[in-house]
Amino acid sequence: MTEPVAVDQAMAAGQPAVLAEISEGNLRRDAWLLLRGKPEFLISATLILVLLFIAAFPGLVASLFGHGDPRVCDLASSGLGPRAGHPFGFDLQGCDLYANVIYGARPSISIGLLATSTSFVVSAVLGILAGYHGGFVDAAVSRLMDVFFGFPFILGGIIILTAFPHRTVWTIAFVLALFSWPTGTRLMRSSALALRDADYVLAARALGASSPRVMIRHVFPNAVAPLLVLSTLAVGGIIAAEASLTFLGVGLRLPAISWGLQLSVAQGYLRQYPHMLFFPALFLSLTVLAFILLGDALRDAFDPKLR
Repeated sequence: MTEPVAVDQAMAAGQPAVLAEISEGNLRRDAWLLLRGKPEFLISATLILVLLFIAAFPGLVASLFGHGDPRVCDLASSGLGPRAGHPFGFDLQGCDLYANVIYGARPSISIGLLATSTSFVVSAVLGILAGYHGGFVDAAVSRLMDVFFGFPFILGGIIILTAFPHRTVWTIAFVLALFSWPTGTRLMRSSALALRDADYVLAARALGASSPRVMIRHVFPNAVAPLLVLSTLAVGGIIAAEASLTFLGVGLRLPAISWGLQLSVAQGYLRQYPHMLFFPALFLSLTVLAFILLGDALRDAFDPKLR
């Protein structure tokens, strides 16, 4: 809720833009107060921070319960299960599986964050341009979205990635972002359409504000919350998609280390060495679940209808 005194002063001064900023600021404050009391937000945020720490400092985390080097291998230990000093056991090459799982967090999480961030920026720019200006700009962006909506997400990724002889974190993130932006753009466009005729936007125009200033200063801050929620939810999906593409043989390749590669190798040895599949799948599932829970909590906090 907005403070009555601040609202009255803004209305008396004939400043609807100021009033909108007051309301938006209180909306964010109320959302934060609501989030602090939600167990799913606290649990998911804590888990994500731990995973980000693991991705940022894999050597430090890997050395806590083992030798910490995923490339030190001994064929005599091939496929052995968990034991002292090696809590996850060994893979087929006799490499420490715990160290490999820890080091696999960085590429998997990096791809998820890079692809989602790129998609967020593209969606925000194209969506606000299409929604605010309408006309030819809206028609051009909408038709471009229709083209990309016609490609299934995984199939499109497979087709593009097969053209890359060397696939890195950056190329995979780019391809996944290429097929992720249309949904966010459509959402941002809808928000911008609803806001472009709002009183505070019309007042800013009447006072001589340029279109770029109106979009950046007034439309974007009030339209970005749904896109932020969608992007948070999408991170988990992107990480799972990267693992799926790698599992299908069109993602990262050895000697790279990622959860998708570990699952791809382990799927043929599930009966003999189930631990090789269980531990990378566990970390992948926890990461995806953490981002989905965080996105759900943000959605509940920023949507007044769900309060």
